[in-house]
Amino acid sequence: MGHLTSVVADRRRYPLLVERDPRRVCLVVVTADRGLCGSFNNNILRKAMTRVDNYPGEEVSVFPVGRKGRDFFRRRRFRVVTEEVNLFHALDFGHAISLAQRLVDLYVTERVDRIEVVYNEFKSALQQQPVVEQLLPILPELPEGDAYFIDYLYEPSPEGILDALLPRHLNFQVWRILLESNAAEQGARMTAMENATNNASRLIDDLTLDLNKARQTMITTELMDIVGGAEALK
Repeated sequence: MGHLTSVVADRRRYPLLVERDPRRVCLVVVTADRGLCGSFNNNILRKAMTRVDNYPGEEVSVFPVGRKGRDFFRRRRFRVVTEEVNLFHALDFGHAISLAQRLVDLYVTERVDRIEVVYNEFKSALQQQPVVEQLLPILPELPEGDAYFIDYLYEPSPEGILDALLPRHLNFQVWRILLESNAAEQGARMTAMENATNNASRLIDDLTLDLNKARQTMITTELMDIVGGAEALK
């Protein structure tokens, strides 16, 4: 898509490709609806706040996806353009289509000039990486540093392919982001629960050892009292 948009003659024909001065920026912040998943939510919220600091002179609004993000930005009185909660307990491609359409409406009606998404990218069950991606406008991407690159042949034409792909492209990008975040959340929760179980097991072992020491000390003290009493009677 990035390369295709770079070879289209008239990008103004497609509203999602038109770049504007980013005076109004919208951050889509994808968090979980629940806690007990370690630093999953905190990492995302810190990343989002860092991104807000990158636009000191612009109007920044947020679109929280997830209850934790919604509550965080409400408490800090951010401008929330819209929100979505309780999404991940029954995740479906229809949710991605609905979210993508709302983002398109925000951009096409020029309520915002740029839309970025902040989410956790799934690396492994032990590692989730907060990332920031620009969703809209879709940026052109020419191959750089490849001396042997030869452009593609497009059938019927770049414009015809864009007409077919653009309505679907954003849907699949949003769906990918939701799946990445959901997988990262489950990995973070599994790791957090495993750590909690291990910590509880170690705590039980330590307390059991302390109990045994205290009981042995008490028995030793009682035996010494009995021996001392017996010696006193002689």
